[in-house]
Amino acid sequence: AETNPAHSESKMAGAEGDDSLYPIAVLIDELRNEDVQLRLNSIKKLSTIALALGVERTRTELLPFLTDTIYDEDEVLLALAEQLGSFTVLVGGPEYVHCLLPPLESLATVEETVVRDKAVESLRKISQEHSPVDLEVHFEPLVKRLACGDWFTSRTSACGLFSVCYPRVSSTVKAEIRQHFRTLCSDDTPMVRRAAASKLGEFAKVLELDYVKSDIIPLFTALASDEQDSVRLLAVEACVSIATLLPQEDLEALVMPTLRQAAEDKSWRVRYMVADKFSELQKAVGPEITKNDLVPAFQNLLKDCEAEVRAAAANKVKEFCENLPEDSRETIIMTHVLPCVKELVSDTNQHVKSALASVIMGLSTILGKDNTVEHLLPLFLAQLKDECPEVRLNIISNLDCVNEVIGIRQLSQSLLPAIVELAEDAKWRVRLAIIEYMPLLAGQLGVEFFDEKLNSLCMAWLVDHVYAIREAATCNLMKLVEKFGAEWAQNTIVPKVLSMSNDPNYLHRMTTLFCINALSEVCGQEITTKHMLPVVLKMASDQVANVRFNVAKCLQKIGPVLDSSALQAEVKPVLEILATDQDMDVKYFAQEAISGMSPFWALLSHCPPECSLSFTLFPSGLHSSHLGLNIFLRLQRNDAGDKGRLVAFYLLLVLIRSVLMSV
Repeated sequence: AETNPAHSESKMAGAEGDDSLYPIAVLIDELRNEDVQLRLNSIKKLSTIALALGVERTRTELLPFLTDTIYDEDEVLLALAEQLGSFTVLVGGPEYVHCLLPPLESLATVEETVVRDKAVESLRKISQEHSPVDLEVHFEPLVKRLACGDWFTSRTSACGLFSVCYPRVSSTVKAEIRQHFRTLCSDDTPMVRRAAASKLGEFAKVLELDYVKSDIIPLFTALASDEQDSVRLLAVEACVSIATLLPQEDLEALVMPTLRQAAEDKSWRVRYMVADKFSELQKAVGPEITKNDLVPAFQNLLKDCEAEVRAAAANKVKEFCENLPEDSRETIIMTHVLPCVKELVSDTNQHVKSALASVIMGLSTILGKDNTVEHLLPLFLAQLKDECPEVRLNIISNLDCVNEVIGIRQLSQSLLPAIVELAEDAKWRVRLAIIEYMPLLAGQLGVEFFDEKLNSLCMAWLVDHVYAIREAATCNLMKLVEKFGAEWAQNTIVPKVLSMSNDPNYLHRMTTLFCINALSEVCGQEITTKHMLPVVLKMASDQVANVRFNVAKCLQKIGPVLDSSALQAEVKPVLEILATDQDMDVKYFAQEAISGMSPFWALLSHCPPECSLSFTLFPSGLHSSHLGLNIFLRLQRNDAGDKGRLVAFYLLLVLIRSVLMSV
């Protein structure tokens, strides 16, 4: 019998006179609140309220109230549907789990899809906690009511529940379930047929083999021929599951005619689904059917008139070739697949070319060295020169695949000239693209090969006539040092960078400073102090004002990396000289640098030796207050005596001032 909503509410409204019912009164108040967030919070506290009420009152009062009185925002209903999926213990365990069915049944019929889906998810979850008897007495009737509902919403929800109850019910009930599913597969509403098609494979997995042949195959054939392409494409997805269930001898007769039809469907969306599921279909049908049926179908998909279909098929090239029978793999690839791949390399659609570029390098391990050199390398070269950056990136990203097969020497003779050619391209955007790929390329080819073939290229970019190239080249050097280490930088990069400080072109001299800014942190204190700092200090007397004010900026940038003695004895005097420069910009940036570093010079000048201050503690680029805090903590930790504590106190005041100014 249905619970009277007014009766449920009046019972729980009595909470105001009964302390034990107080939690439910809070729930009722919050559920009526105009604020959606309050109602949502109330729903999220249902488990707490249920615990306070106890299992019996949760079953007899809370659940009927939820079932009969809640008509709310989708967000609230979604939270409720999720909560009820974990309510079994709160209603008394599996013996009473059927009490959760009424509210979830209501939620499974609402208009909002996400709420229905969450309700179905919770129903599927609690179905496992029903005994076989309770499944037949309580759960199966619910599925039947949903399947026979007037609104399509309830019928779509029913589709997701057949497979969870079918294995544990009697043969009579199983027959009823199969009949309901058949009915929904031919429902007048496309949304219901879509839901049925999406669950066809899942339902097939729990059926007996005879019923797969007698019931599922006809439904699969009908859905794959549906007037709506959205239904047909879901039937393709189900085909994978169905094919894995049938013996090999039944596949040709029962599945392949429908699959061949789908691969040539008039709707590109259906053909796209076939292409997207091709590897799974290939594994499901086995090697013989693959050779006879899927190879021609795959060729057609690679040549499809729709770019989306070609891209999906191109994405499966490597996987498809890997899964071919070993005895005929090379022949099939060379005869049937490679001619199509060659056409796709020059496809008009960049998504197709990019999809192919992401997998084509993997063919080299399948075809071996000779075929790679003769047939694949020309394709790689063409893609390496493609105007689409993503195509080039996908090729460069997978060079290691080819390197493993043909070796570094062969690779350097074939692909490296193309990379060098692009690196020197007349269009600066092309050069920029290659610079961005260089760290990736260097990591794949190794330090020795890089030094021999690509190092000079990276240095040449530093003196490019386009600023964006010089800037990117500087960033590139930093990434290379991160890969190869500071010692490599000291021996290979740093001397060349520092030699540019004597270049007649002031732009190249400024590039030296930009490089030092970028490299100081990754190279560390010793290299920065011993090798880079002297060059920066020397450039402070440069005749060009732009160079001098960049010296001031550079000194401020590398300051945290330098050791304390150099900062005090060498950097400070140079900045003070620049602060009196005749050029306004030089003066401004020098004063900025002094202002930023003056608290620390003050500390260094007053700190006793026992404070052991060293800027090696501080990572470059941190805000000055972070640096100061580190010094302060070190002073405290080192027990530096009265003078040290006095300096620490002074520094604390500086830090507080810094924080207040930032606020």
